[in-house]
Amino acid sequence: MAKKQFKAESKRLLDMMINSIYTHKEIFLRELVSNASDAIDKLYFRSLTDDSVKLAKNDFYIRLNLNRENRTLTVRDNGIGMTKDELEQNLGTIAKSGSFDFKKENETDGKVDVIGQFGVGFYSAFMVAERVTVRSRAFGSDEAWQWESTGASGYTIEPCDKDDVGTEIILVVKENEGEEKYDEFLDDWRIAEIVKKYSDYIRWPIKMMREKSRPIEGTDKDAEGHYKAPEYESYTEDETLNSMVPIWKRDKKDVKDEEYAEFYKSKFGDYSDPARIIRSKTEGTATFHSLLFIPSRTPYNFYTKEYEKGLQLYSSGVLIMDKCADLLPDYFSFVKGLVDSEDLSLNISRETLQHDSQLRLIRSTLERKIKNELTSWLRNDREKYEEFFKNFGLQLKMGCYASYGMNRDLLQDLLLFHSAKENKYVTLREYYEAMPEDQKYIYYAAGESIDRLAKLPSAERVLDKGFDILYLTDDVDEFLLRMLNTYGDKDKEKEFRNITSDDLGLETEAEKEETKAKNEENKALFDAMKEALGDKVTEVRLSSNLKTHPVCLTSSGPLSLEMEKVLNNMPAQPEKIKSEKVLEINGTHDIFPALRRLFEANDTEKLGVYAEILYDQALLMEGLTIEDPVAYANNICKLMV
Repeated sequence: MAKKQFKAESKRLLDMMINSIYTHKEIFLRELVSNASDAIDKLYFRSLTDDSVKLAKNDFYIRLNLNRENRTLTVRDNGIGMTKDELEQNLGTIAKSGSFDFKKENETDGKVDVIGQFGVGFYSAFMVAERVTVRSRAFGSDEAWQWESTGASGYTIEPCDKDDVGTEIILVVKENEGEEKYDEFLDDWRIAEIVKKYSDYIRWPIKMMREKSRPIEGTDKDAEGHYKAPEYESYTEDETLNSMVPIWKRDKKDVKDEEYAEFYKSKFGDYSDPARIIRSKTEGTATFHSLLFIPSRTPYNFYTKEYEKGLQLYSSGVLIMDKCADLLPDYFSFVKGLVDSEDLSLNISRETLQHDSQLRLIRSTLERKIKNELTSWLRNDREKYEEFFKNFGLQLKMGCYASYGMNRDLLQDLLLFHSAKENKYVTLREYYEAMPEDQKYIYYAAGESIDRLAKLPSAERVLDKGFDILYLTDDVDEFLLRMLNTYGDKDKEKEFRNITSDDLGLETEAEKEETKAKNEENKALFDAMKEALGDKVTEVRLSSNLKTHPVCLTSSGPLSLEMEKVLNNMPAQPEKIKSEKVLEINGTHDIFPALRRLFEANDTEKLGVYAEILYDQALLMEGLTIEDPVAYANNICKLMV
């Protein structure tokens, strides 16, 4: 029979279909199985109104057959089949989708849910096959037809013998070529793996005869009755490869938590049960099912560049993308799970979405659901939420800080910080509502550990006033609070204030005037100490923030002491950043009269040694590094002799 040319354009178009559209060759099986599913859908849909269709719902199936000797893989279905004209139209014309036409013609009926849209998925078979043969008999027809092609050179159509209704596609798999190992598509384990990955939730059973082995009964003991390794025999078994009904589409009351946990662990490679399960069905502008999981532990690479966020994206139960990053904002990247939509506009390869608007709708809906779930968790199961926050709280903080606080309203009330007074996690709202009437600021301290922060000289005075302090131990914490700037109800917002700031608002106006007068009185002493310290500090003065400690460091500019440390520890920091440090002396401590005596005795050298020691001690108390440990040790020795 004479070979016919493809009606749609040229060899270049088909070459593009085969070589450029799909990122993975294994996708071909997903496409062929999806086409088979569509064919069954059409006949089943017809059976609802046509009594001549004798097949019941349980009679439909898709079958895969492998023949390693002949290098063939066959995909069979007992669906609607195709006439000669339909073979010509659907396979002879590239980008002609019979499924799309069928869906369009029946779009008013809610039962229609075929998968195909573009009519190009079939041609993905040529990625792995040197020849493709399609044998089909349409429902209601006595004739069967065979379509065959080796690629862009064209195709033939001729009559064939086929006893039953439906279609079978026979692929002659290519020989191995260099690094391309086409033999994998002749191994039943690999075929089963691909079906499980992409087509596990096709609604019709996908069957295949699989070769297996089992121990031969009675061969596990020797002649003397001692146990030994048994002998094995091979056998074949007809196996259904797919689950068919997705767990997310089953009635909630019929699914146990243990089933969700097993599904999560097998699908997402975790060995621990999820900490939280979020399942929902959304209808409206964006209609989709979602099944989300919050892990109970942090993945080993979560806070690295190697971690890849994203949800599995399904279209009518067919896996489209394994990790669709656009479905999750970065601050919820710890969430695992999937989305299944029946009305996605996919690109021609069904590997990505065509319209960003659909993604945005789904993403915004998921974002609200996750936020509401976390809020409920925080309110109703505080202990479990705190465990979650230990694992993923840093990600929420980063999300709140990012983009200049664009997401602060969404995330700020999900954040937890350690309370000095309560010695436990508190939210910003809980801190705010517990503040005494006369408290001007929301106080915080930033450093490496809670134990170290509790010993800061400035903390003593704040706590003595009855005010709480938020202890911040993550590098991002202070940058986050600086960016938020304030928190609280409208017109009653409170500013965040680091306890190492130069003004903590703890003094009355009378106390401020008294401190100011004392600083003026001792200006010459402090100037001499400042001269001894050089550019290490911008000022030396009496402190209003100390109670029993002799000295402390505060910062007078926008950069705090802890922010200086964090920024300078960054590997990409080209040059060291310095905060504007102020050395504050406790005027009620015994060290202050000693400093005055040295100054009045004009012992400039010893006063300089005192100043350097006090500065280094203040650095140590703040958790900062002494600039010259040897000089510090020598200064101590000078006072000992």
